[in-house]
Amino acid sequence: MAKGKYTTVSIPVTLYERIKKLVELTGFKSVSDYVTYVLREVVAMHEAEKMTSPLSEREVEEIKKKLKALGYI
Repeated sequence: MAKGKYTTVSIPVTLYERIKKLVELTGFKSVSDYVTYVLREVVAMHEAEKMTSPLSEREVEEIKKKLKALGYI
C-alpha cells in the first residue's frame, strides 16, 4: 500500500475472521489490504452509477453476491 494518512474502521470480529480466511487464499498481504480493495471497488461502482445509466439487473445481482460473501447482507 502507498504511504499516506489512514483511519480505523470497525467491523465485527466474525466478519474479520471470515475475511482473514479469504486473504490466506489470495495475493493480498493483509485484511486491511483486502478490505481497502473491496471498498474501492464498491465506491467506484457507486460513482460510476451516478455518471451513467442505472445498474442493470445483472450488475445489481453481482453486487449483492459480493456483499453477501463479505457478510454485509
